[in-house]
Amino acid sequence: MRKTLLATLLASTLPLGSALADDHAIKVGTVAGPETQVMEVAAEIAEREYGLEVEIIEFTDYVTPNAALADGSLDANAYQHEPYMRSMVEDRGYDFAVAGYTFVYPIGAYSEKYDSIEALPDGATIALPNDPSNEGRALILMHNLGLIELADPENLEATPLDIVENPRDFEFREIEAAQLPRVLPDVDLAFINNTFAQPAGLTLDDALIKEGPESPYVNLIAVRAGDEEREAIQQLVKAYQTDAVEAKAEELFGAQAVPGWK
Repeated sequence: MRKTLLATLLASTLPLGSALADDHAIKVGTVAGPETQVMEVAAEIAEREYGLEVEIIEFTDYVTPNAALADGSLDANAYQHEPYMRSMVEDRGYDFAVAGYTFVYPIGAYSEKYDSIEALPDGATIALPNDPSNEGRALILMHNLGLIELADPENLEATPLDIVENPRDFEFREIEAAQLPRVLPDVDLAFINNTFAQPAGLTLDDALIKEGPESPYVNLIAVRAGDEEREAIQQLVKAYQTDAVEAKAEELFGAQAVPGWK
């Protein structure tokens, strides 16, 4: 297994169709951090069990891995949940499909200033991930707790513009997901995906609001449509959905990674 660290700007310069098209080697995109470490275990299993070489390409944002998959620079990526993928398909015209499921990584709301939601003052500044669906994910949690009222609580892509009642006059700041741990000291509350919370030393035990295991936001292995049954892709999925990968996720995330294939 080879591992390449790829910054966001460099990723956009990968040549069209550079991903390997045979069934003995594939390129898989992940977001830098512990999820990459989980994929490394799957890659080792894929090589040992199937003779499949998996090159992991790390990214630092949520947008570029899908662009790289669409233009053929990757064979698959494993970092997003299905609502996010569907929103990207609708917005950008990508032709993607789900090859398999990985884990649910619950989102949480964290504060360095307050130890409970009840202590949160009126007019508090709340930071939200600015990517499609994860922003709605956070707002739906707030709606379900009665902190705000959304026009349509079933709208997975809700934004602050969809808030019809804000009785405590919360102020919302939309921030790139990877930057949320950095802005946490400057706001009263921040919703942070576990992808970025865990490397920042945050756990769901610290969260003032947390998503439960019933979350529909299970992460997945995405491929270009038509590649779902490709032998190398199915070998990667089988290698990922194993006890060893689950054990690695538990080591890194504890109870904060719930297998989505069971």
